[in-house]
Amino acid sequence: MVSKRLRNIEESATLKMTNLANEVKRDGHDVISFTLGEPDFDTPKNICDAAIDSLRRGDTHYSPSPGIPELRFAIAQKLNNENDLNVEPAHVIVTPGAKQAVFEAILAVLDEGDEAILFDPAWVSYDPCIKIAGGKTVWVPLDPENDFNPSGIGQYITSKTKLIIVNSPSNPTGGIFTRDTLQEIADLAIDHGFMVLSDEIYEKIIYDKQHLSIGSLPGMEEHTITINGFSKAYAMTGWRLGYLATSHEVYKSMSKLQSHSVSSAATFVQWAGVEALKGDQSIIDEMAVEFKARRDLLVEGLNRLGIKSNYPSGAFYSFADVSEYGDGDHVCEKLLTKAYVAATPGSAFGPNSKDFIRISYATSQERIKTALERIEKVL
Repeated sequence: MVSKRLRNIEESATLKMTNLANEVKRDGHDVISFTLGEPDFDTPKNICDAAIDSLRRGDTHYSPSPGIPELRFAIAQKLNNENDLNVEPAHVIVTPGAKQAVFEAILAVLDEGDEAILFDPAWVSYDPCIKIAGGKTVWVPLDPENDFNPSGIGQYITSKTKLIIVNSPSNPTGGIFTRDTLQEIADLAIDHGFMVLSDEIYEKIIYDKQHLSIGSLPGMEEHTITINGFSKAYAMTGWRLGYLATSHEVYKSMSKLQSHSVSSAATFVQWAGVEALKGDQSIIDEMAVEFKARRDLLVEGLNRLGIKSNYPSGAFYSFADVSEYGDGDHVCEKLLTKAYVAATPGSAFGPNSKDFIRISYATSQERIKTALERIEKVL
């Protein structure tokens, strides 16, 4: 009685590991969880107040399916001013979370049998979305020695290629694609006529580098779907607020999908989004400074233990090579059951990433220090 399209879809590995960690917690153990990609900061007060004011105004009814005009205008303004994109408010869709935007974009572009290029390792939900759309994932390996950038992308392009997914800064690697890499992808998209989904949810969490939106490159306006949201930059994961923007006609298909599925994002949450974009931005720099300190603490400790880790250029993840101690699945199981430290095995992020684990350092420096001590005792 289960549909074929869902029969072979795996559950989210990050949520699975979180659930396993919670089971160990219920047994009375102090588990340090490095599984979820969720900032451990509170949503800023001005954003919360904006939502409360909206509720008191009675903004508890349906909003237009693509979002309230005020938020769509603010998003378009942000994309034009900060990302150098040519986006009209009429081509912005506000979604309940950036994950919904990814889902809508993939379903709007792919038909049965179409190919989508995904870089290995990649966030755990891209591949299932491609499968649900009836597409086929073509994995392109990333180079850990080059900040997890790819090379030779052109050899993976076929007549069936309809989409490339770019996530920079990346989950799970924290890597940032260079301008040359983005230009190579742009040239291929233009030459072969396919779309690029650019997931830029971590654009504000960057250390010592600059973010570049691929949609701003010459000729890419009609080939790019830019996706972003409020979860990471403004510590608003539970608010479920994201957005997508594109000048391509595929916008119409995504708009139809939204109207027939989730309808719209919650109205009062959208007003919180307006305040997030227009209000005080100091939380962004504060979080980035703290995440960088945590990164340095974690990576130094991992390398000292023989767990090879780059210094991530963005986001808040270390994608660490644990092959000195076994594959990622074995090491994650051992860390959880012996050290009470929860991480996510690399196998969840791509077929060539089994020797790695993902560690989210969205937790305090004190907990990171304790986790490193426990890891050292076990390994």
